[in-house]
Amino acid sequence: MTKEELINFWETSSDKDFKTMEHLFNSKDYHWSLFIGHLVLEKLVKAVYVKNVGNTPAFIHDLSRLAEQAKLTLSEKQKDFLDVVTTFNI
Repeated sequence: MTKEELINFWETSSDKDFKTMEHLFNSKDYHWSLFIGHLVLEKLVKAVYVKNVGNTPAFIHDLSRLAEQAKLTLSEKQKDFLDVVTTFNI
């Protein structure tokens, strides 16, 4: 897969998951909506990782670690947010 194809894969997959997340939220299935919401963010961060680093991201789910590896510059508040969201994956 080319770099562009890999980025597109992560973004397209995230878009599909976002629709699922909204459906679950509208159905008041909040627990699963939060779980899928984590996946949405994880896939977007992985797309940024491929863009900034240029290879396949690590097989981890910790959003803060992924963001750091993707060379994203985040505020402490943003890091804290990603840490909270990561708990919905557990």
